[in-house]
This record gives sequence, C-alpha cells and structure tokens, in this order.
Amino acid sequence: MNSPTTRTILIAFSIAVSLSGFAQGNRGQQQQLPESIELLADLPYAGTDNPRQKLDLLLPLNQSDQPLPVVVFIHGGAWRNGQKEGGRRRVAPFVASGNYAGATINYRLSGESIWPAQIHDCKAAIRWIRANAKKYNLDPDRIGVWGTSAGGHLVSMLGTSDDVSSMDGSIGPHNDVSSRVTCVADFYGPTNFLAMNETAIPSATLDHDAADSPESQLVGGPIQENPDIVANANPITYVTPDDPPFLIVHGTLDPSVSFNQSELLHAAFKKAKVDSTLITVKGGGHGRGFGSKANEFVEKFFDHHLSGKRISWTDQAYESDPWQRR
Repeated sequence: MNSPTTRTILIAFSIAVSLSGFAQGNRGQQQQLPESIELLADLPYAGTDNPRQKLDLLLPLNQSDQPLPVVVFIHGGAWRNGQKEGGRRRVAPFVASGNYAGATINYRLSGESIWPAQIHDCKAAIRWIRANAKKYNLDPDRIGVWGTSAGGHLVSMLGTSDDVSSMDGSIGPHNDVSSRVTCVADFYGPTNFLAMNETAIPSATLDHDAADSPESQLVGGPIQENPDIVANANPITYVTPDDPPFLIVHGTLDPSVSFNQSELLHAAFKKAKVDSTLITVKGGGHGRGFGSKANEFVEKFFDHHLSGKRISWTDQAYESDPWQRR
C-alpha cells in the first residue's frame, strides 16, 4: 500500500493541531481528526457502563488487508485527572499514515478507586483489544503502548508485570486473554514514589510524601507510611529479562517527576538485560521543551518494533527547546 510516512503525517498533523487550537481532552469536546480516520468512541472494555472503563479506537479508512499493529495511548493527570480524548492527538498521526490502528483509554481515577484499580483497568483494555483484534483487523501480536507522566507509570507497569496475577485483576469478559504488550514508550513516568522528594530539583514545590500528594492519593495513604503498597505500584519491582523493549524519555529539569525516576527504571532494565533506551532532554521540564525530536523517537521506536523496519539507536541526550521554567 502506498501511504505517507508516519513522520510526514506527524509533522503535518502537529501543524494542523497548532493552527486549529486542538482541544486536549476536555470532557464532551469533539476533537478534529483527519478525514482519513474512523473514530469508534466510548467502547466499553470492562463490561460496565462506567465511562472510566471505556476506550476510543481509531482506524484508517483506507488500509491493507493485513492486520494492523496498534498504538495505545494512556493519559497522564496524576492518576486523578485526565481523559482519553486527549490521547487522540497522540495516536492520530500513526493512524493517518494508514499503517497503524490507534486506541486511547480511560481508567478509574484515584478519587474513585485506589491502586491497583488503575492497572487492572489498563490490562482489561489490552485484553479487550486483543480479544477483538479479528473484528477490527488488528494484529494481536503487535500492540505498543505509550503514556505520559501517570500514564507513563501505567504503561511501564503493563510492560513489567504481564505475568503477575495480582496486577492482572479479573475485570472484563476476556480474562483468558493475555495482557502482554509488544513494546513500551514511557514519557517521564514515576517509578519509586519513596525517592521522589529526595531527588527533586531545587525549584520543585510538590511534596510527594504529603497525605494529599498524587502518589499518596493513589495508594490510599501517605506513601512513606505504606511502603509495601508503594512497592506494589513500582514497575521496577517486576522487572525480569523477558520484559518488552522500552523507550524512556525524560527532562532533566522536570519539577513534578524527577529525572532520577527514569534513571532508576533504565538501570533496572540494564541490569536485567532488557532492551531499554533512555532519551535525556537536557533542560526539559514535565513534558515541556521536548520539541519534535521526542515524537521522532517514538515514531522510530514503534516502526522498529511494530512495523518491522530495522532502526537502531542508543541512549542519547539533546538540548530542550526554550520553555518558561519555574
């Protein structure tokens, strides 16, 4: 099939988003998508009517007869905010290329349910996608996940805990289906909550140890008083040599999630000989100042692991674009 490259679509779509003031996930607000994409919104993956247990599926209108690999996006928002609609702009460029399907999922937030409800939901969504692969012409063996911040934490958990029954849960109608993913793109996701304060940059103002911090709200109590639950929510706890490949992207001046959180994860992967690449955005903030390079790394990563294009790279760093630092 002759189709534009994903990079071309990424650039064109980013420009269109910028010019049109693309909405980023506000409830009930329709987002502009290319006409080449079919949007199937609010599909229930857990067998419930809970809007937090629904996903959006994006499909190219013109595609080959071959099953498509899937890029799944999981939103951030400190586990207490965020909507799946904001992920449409992340996966749309891949879908518009005609070479991928895309999905973006909701999960229960910490104000509704504490850990491990969030990972149980994410795994149920992956199982639903795999169970419905034939119906939507998807490849069940090529599912990549991408998340930012709290979503980065959840995709990391998907990657490292696929064989952990307590993390799988029993949500949804497809408990006999695997929740394993093919590859993981983790953008500045937290890992070891207990170390977040001690490695924070000097200008950071968030007290992660406080009872009302995002991490404490997630686990149901102050993190330093609940180390066992914190360890249960740490993707490093579950690292094994058979984990899927990881791409980790993080800014060194992130005021919300210290850069060290990604260093810890990357070091654990290296020790276990897991395929892991760390991209350091020197001077980058919490997803700020990343520029177009970050998207290019994601495109190459998914093309390599999901589309069979042979691309190689190593750990590297680049200077951030200018942004207003606190």
